[in-house]
Amino acid sequence: MSTNVVRTPDGWWAVRDERAVRIETKAVTTAELLADRDAVREAAASTDAGTPVADLVALPPVTTPCRVVAQMVNYRSHAKDSGFTGDIPPTFFRKASGSVSGPHDTIVRPAHVKFLDYEVELGLVMGATLPVGTVVEEGDLPRYVAGLVLTNDVSARDVQLTKTQFYESKSYPTFTPTGPYLALLEPEDFAHLLNLRLRLNVNGVPRQDRTLADMIVRPAQALTLLARFQTLDPGDLLLTGTPGGTALKAPPAPVAKISALLPPAVRWKAFFKNQAKNLRYLRDGDLVTATIGTPDGRIDLGEQRTPVRDAP
Repeated sequence: MSTNVVRTPDGWWAVRDERAVRIETKAVTTAELLADRDAVREAAASTDAGTPVADLVALPPVTTPCRVVAQMVNYRSHAKDSGFTGDIPPTFFRKASGSVSGPHDTIVRPAHVKFLDYEVELGLVMGATLPVGTVVEEGDLPRYVAGLVLTNDVSARDVQLTKTQFYESKSYPTFTPTGPYLALLEPEDFAHLLNLRLRLNVNGVPRQDRTLADMIVRPAQALTLLARFQTLDPGDLLLTGTPGGTALKAPPAPVAKISALLPPAVRWKAFFKNQAKNLRYLRDGDLVTATIGTPDGRIDLGEQRTPVRDAP
């Protein structure tokens, strides 16, 4: 069974039901904690009464700086929403590690961003170095992936689309809420990954709800493709894509064909004029909640509750 770990300002804790036991470790970074798995197991097996999880102030369970890499359009439902047809080439992009924030921290919308979107995503936390040229089979996942985290790939769509700039549009501070738990997996847990269900609500209204079975490029293949050009180290984070249900959706095919004939400036003006009527984008005062877990509770990454506010 997986072991959930919480990081707080004063250390690391192993979670058992609604209580947590302090992990006796000198680890400061995620990589150092992963190298001290015996301490994690000892805390998880402790008979200590522990501390109520609700009393802990949860930080992102992945420490920064680290590499944050993400997959683009990696769920069939998201591809459909985005207007893609046929084969979709696997694509990766980077996010600034400074975008990583806590599971209950406020998402801050920069003053120049009008169309702020959400993307619930499963994050893979590396437990061993993945050198360039590595081929990862399904059975190799426990060798390289130490655990899982719940993430939200918050996106400034007007920046992303007009500049075709993923790095900037997804890297503002607070744009990668992460946690609350780092679920450290045992080898037998990997057989249950496809049962993981990703859900995201805004103000209590469901927006996204899919399992990993909807995924196009699964983790082992994604790591193999990434390793063609990128090394990953312990503690690095790979976001594996989001399912359908985001605020942004492609216009109907006939509208898209007509828009393609327009000059770029005119096309974008018309597109964003239409998007301004879309009430699904995040606004000041919204509350985003997200969960990832298997139906049987074998893997449970906890719940994020992130309010949204406009930058001063």
